[in-house]
Amino acid sequence: MMTLTQDDWTAITLTLQLASIVTTILLIISTPLAWWLARSHRWWKAPVNALVAMPLVLPPTVLGFYLLVAMGPAGPIGHFTAFFGMNGLAFSFWGLVIGSCLYSLPFVVQPIQNAFQAMGNRPLEVASTLGAGPIDRFFSVIFPLCKPGFITGAILGFAHTVGEFGVVLMIGGNIPGETRVVSVQLYDHVESLQYDSAHGLALILILFAFFTLTGLFIVQRRQQTGMIVQE
Repeated sequence: MMTLTQDDWTAITLTLQLASIVTTILLIISTPLAWWLARSHRWWKAPVNALVAMPLVLPPTVLGFYLLVAMGPAGPIGHFTAFFGMNGLAFSFWGLVIGSCLYSLPFVVQPIQNAFQAMGNRPLEVASTLGAGPIDRFFSVIFPLCKPGFITGAILGFAHTVGEFGVVLMIGGNIPGETRVVSVQLYDHVESLQYDSAHGLALILILFAFFTLTGLFIVQRRQQTGMIVQE
């Protein structure tokens, strides 16, 4: 029989909180970054693109290891937090936020970047001739035309953060109520042979992945339908 413990619900709540914060931060950071990547012709665009996309191919434990070193007492981030009298970020919730933002960055940047590139220059040129300023152009032209890209990026960023394991385990360890997210809680159940609880969490993650991908495909289908209608 599949069962969920109080610790399971705590891990689920913590995971949703982490994913929500990370997705919000990534949408703010990714928008100007994706805009620059979509519009720039500088020679360093390729290296920046590679840096953004590296989490797609880099083992999460590698990223987690170097973040842990950077956040440790001897690392640059550790020195920075100690200088201001702050607690260290290693093995903390906000350390997970930083690690998750870096690891999920390409899943948010790339859909938005693709939407910016698909939009082209014509809508902006028309808006400029009508006297629209940069902020007005973004909210009245860019965002409405690229909204599917933003939605796709938000969905992928949120889902990817929920499913993280290697990075969060390296940076946050396994502290109940602080850094023990769903993936780590599932690992604990399997390690202690608590298969009933493991089945419960695994089923939740499977259903979450299924409905997330279904929603994503619906968004993409509507986007394609809208493009056909416009043509």
